[in-house]
Amino acid sequence: MPKRKPSSSLYHPHHWPMWVGVALLWALVRLLPWRWLVRLGEGVGRLLHPLARERRRIAETNIRLCFPELDEKARQRLVKDHFRAMGAALFETPFGWWATDEQLASLEHVEGLEHLQEALAQGKGVLLLSAHFTSLEICGRLILRHQPLAAMYRANQNPVVEYFFRRNRERHCTRAIRRDQAKEVIRTLRQGEVVWYAPDQAFKTRASVMVPFFGQLAATNPATSRLARITGAPVMPFFGYRLPGNQGYRLVIHPPLEDFPGETPEADATRINQVIEQAIREAPEQYFWTHRRFKYKKCWGLPDPYRSHLD
Repeated sequence: MPKRKPSSSLYHPHHWPMWVGVALLWALVRLLPWRWLVRLGEGVGRLLHPLARERRRIAETNIRLCFPELDEKARQRLVKDHFRAMGAALFETPFGWWATDEQLASLEHVEGLEHLQEALAQGKGVLLLSAHFTSLEICGRLILRHQPLAAMYRANQNPVVEYFFRRNRERHCTRAIRRDQAKEVIRTLRQGEVVWYAPDQAFKTRASVMVPFFGQLAATNPATSRLARITGAPVMPFFGYRLPGNQGYRLVIHPPLEDFPGETPEADATRINQVIEQAIREAPEQYFWTHRRFKYKKCWGLPDPYRSHLD
């Protein structure tokens, strides 16, 4: 018999374990200080490294493709460091949702806020370009302490996960916009607002372009170029990093990209990937390597690097 899909109802018994997990995270955020939560998360990440075989192999494949200059020992060390960072994200994400501004104030180290303020003064809005780092959610909450913004997001198939990510972005941001709602993004930018989004994950539509990412061809979303061309909004890279030694988070807002958009969507997508690559090299263990960034190669007649493990 075909496998039945879980109910889309939030309160279906299939989703009760997820509700219990969320309740536990909420309680821990209320009871424990941020430093303890991060340490606890890193410990969970260490435990997950040998257990999450499928995700570990995805990370190993991505790191092998993206960092060919590293020897095997260095790659394995990076994979282990990445799992510790993912474990930390498991606890710091709900901390970013439910912590008070007072709890967050001591964690932020912001650079380049003046670039954002100068760009907003032009009245064309701003596309705040990020990438999927493990600290993405909490860094978004931290920058919101300085600048209201709308956040784009990708809908999650699990209705409980979808509910909490959407609800908390709506709670803290001016609005939450699904990534397929291009008209809403354009309307928001034309109203002079900031739209924060991360276009770095694998993208499969007719509009996708195949351009290099760490020297490997990857199906890439060219929407940044199109949105900038339609609205005239400047594109400003924004990345957040978890600092070592429980010092908090470094938030970096870069000046707007010059001469963007360029001549072709392919050239623009390549440039965006290069910006993201540079940010990843600042803290490579904190990027989400468990995402199959190169999974659509076979759609372009290229070998799928994950097939031997997962197909």
